[in-house]
Amino acid sequence: MKTSKIKITNILGVKEIELNGSNYELTGKKGAGKTSIIEAIRYAFKNDSEKEWLVRTGETEGEILIETDTGLSIDRKKRTTQADYKSIKENGKSVSSPENFLQNIFTPLQLNPIEFTKMTRQEKNRTLLDLIVFEWDLNWIKEKFGEIPQGVNYSQNILQVLNDIQAESGEYYKTRQLINSELLHGTKTVKDIADTIPAGYQIDKWEQYQTAPKYDELSKIKVINGQIERAKLFKESYDNKIRGYQAELEIAISAEEKQINAERISLTNTIERLKAEIIAAEDKLKTLDGKLTDKKALVQAKYNEQVAILETDIQTANKYISKPLQDTTALQDGINTAEAMKLHLNEYKRMTAQQTRNEELKAQSGELTRKIELARELPSEILKVATLPVEGLTVKDGMPLVKGRPISNLSDGEALDLCIDITISKSSTLQMILINGAECLDTKSREELYAKCKAKGLQFIAARTTDDDELTVAEL
Repeated sequence: MKTSKIKITNILGVKEIELNGSNYELTGKKGAGKTSIIEAIRYAFKNDSEKEWLVRTGETEGEILIETDTGLSIDRKKRTTQADYKSIKENGKSVSSPENFLQNIFTPLQLNPIEFTKMTRQEKNRTLLDLIVFEWDLNWIKEKFGEIPQGVNYSQNILQVLNDIQAESGEYYKTRQLINSELLHGTKTVKDIADTIPAGYQIDKWEQYQTAPKYDELSKIKVINGQIERAKLFKESYDNKIRGYQAELEIAISAEEKQINAERISLTNTIERLKAEIIAAEDKLKTLDGKLTDKKALVQAKYNEQVAILETDIQTANKYISKPLQDTTALQDGINTAEAMKLHLNEYKRMTAQQTRNEELKAQSGELTRKIELARELPSEILKVATLPVEGLTVKDGMPLVKGRPISNLSDGEALDLCIDITISKSSTLQMILINGAECLDTKSREELYAKCKAKGLQFIAARTTDDDELTVAEL
């Protein structure tokens, strides 16, 4: 579809002008009316304008009429005193949903390609990547990654989506960093715990080892051993005690004998001094042997009692004295070892739990790495089957390149030339382009641009600022 007639009346600075279906270059100084013509045509297709006042100063109505070689007619009237008028017909019949219809016959860059040169680097990249024809949807993403990755703008081109998925600022990369950090800490934790646990540690053995029965067994053995040791000590002291008792006996007898002898001497002396008391003394003397016997019997009885007690004790000791002492070293060592091993139970369990967690983290990190690598590999797979409509367009690391150079490295002229390629590549019904600001191109580049449009069958209206006072409309 191309325009066959464009008639503008009282729009902006244009009083009246009519163009046929040819290509035109509008020249003149600023304010000559070039932009007014371009803006009027945009208004016809978009029903919108950056200008607040479209009607020419002093008039109450402005009109733009466009007809195409396919029978489409667009008639808009902008009014200051009454409602605006529009008539959009195709082959004489009104078009249903006319604004939507018009939006579908052109692309935004067709009506303002110079805007492409003013876009940010990201916007240019996005526009260029959008040219790549590759059918995909969220189901395709889910099939590739097993999920819909979070933190990604899925309204972008698929290559930008994949670039965001694998980017260092993406959820996969950041999550993997957190996991790897936790894994590093977990690995160190396992090593630190392992360094405190004896080699060949048998958790099942030490977890089931019951120390209480062993302590009972050890206590009983210690009681028996104590009895044996006390019996031996008692046996060793028995003879000493017998000798002690015998000594006490002899000393006691000797003391009694000395006392009796002293008394005998005293009595004898008394007899000699006291002849009168001889008879009485002799009678008393006769009783001294009986008294001595009684004293001896009393001392002997005490001795016998002490020996009897010792005999009773020695009989008890004899029950143990022949028994060997039991060696508790192994039992005590076993208990000590068990106690020491049991101290490691909680740390061992924490270590094994951390090892399990580390394996989980490794698996998660590995899966994220796989997905990141997949997001990095998929673009090359996509580009093998995708359609690249602009000559020299390639993509590297998610960045579009034109003949090996980033878009930001193109001059304004090269960017405008690229914009024409983009416009041509876009499938639209309206085969027409408006170029406002062609003065940014040198003569050779401008002529090559016009030639390219003609060669592609693209109708164009270009506006170029010159030093001429009057507006010149040149048919090319």
